Amino acid sequence: MEVIPAVDIMRGKVVRLLRGDPKRITSYEHLGDPVHLAMRWEAEGARLIHVIDLDAALGVGRNLKTIKLILKSTKVPLQVGGGIRTLNLAGHILSLGVNRIILGSLAFSNPSAIETLINEFGWERVVVALDHKGGTVMFRGWKASSGISVEEAAENFREKGAKIFLVTSTDRDGTLLGPDVKVLSSLCRKDHRIIAAGGVRSIDDLLELKRLGVWGTVVGKALYEGKFSLGEALKAVMNS
Repeated sequence: MEVIPAVDIMRGKVVRLLRGDPKRITSYEHLGDPVHLAMRWEAEGARLIHVIDLDAALGVGRNLKTIKLILKSTKVPLQVGGGIRTLNLAGHILSLGVNRIILGSLAFSNPSAIETLINEFGWERVVVALDHKGGTVMFRGWKASSGISVEEAAENFREKGAKIFLVTSTDRDGTLLGPDVKVLSSLCRKDHRIIAAGGVRSIDDLLELKRLGVWGTVVGKALYEGKFSLGEALKAVMNS
């Protein structure tokens, strides 16, 4: 299982939101800018970094310049998401050298775009975001409900060639309350490649997710709040 440190960007700074609410923001500017944080995660052993453009997700701006600087300053692969709502933009971001893009709203508004991108770039470079509230998928910055379950959505997108799913519990994201094991275990039993996000608070949480069969886990607030180091997490997961 991969442990994937997060770099969430808002107005050029690294922040964390509580349950995706831009009014409940914690800035980690004191730890450095997004480029330096990405370089730090690379130095501590990250094999993949999770970069989210929150301004783009919220429709109030875009941090492509910062993402380009991270690409230029690091060698570790990036998976990038947030506000990628057109096929052209998705292709452009992949062409920059981003390893994977994360698609939420586009996947639901234009499902054929998933097939197009997978056919052009390969399944390993396209991640479908299944952000959920109580098991029901949300999109458009977690403001709109799709009306379908995470399990149904995963099956629908698998039929279109998607093989990697980023599953985020909106109720737990940024809370340090622990991951939503019930939903994640259901998906893992159906043999999906799952990247889990939301609520991780301890190395024990990471080990539990590994036991479930999760493919990767995004860790944000727990690292920024010093609950454990990236090095500790990588070592624990590798040795378990």
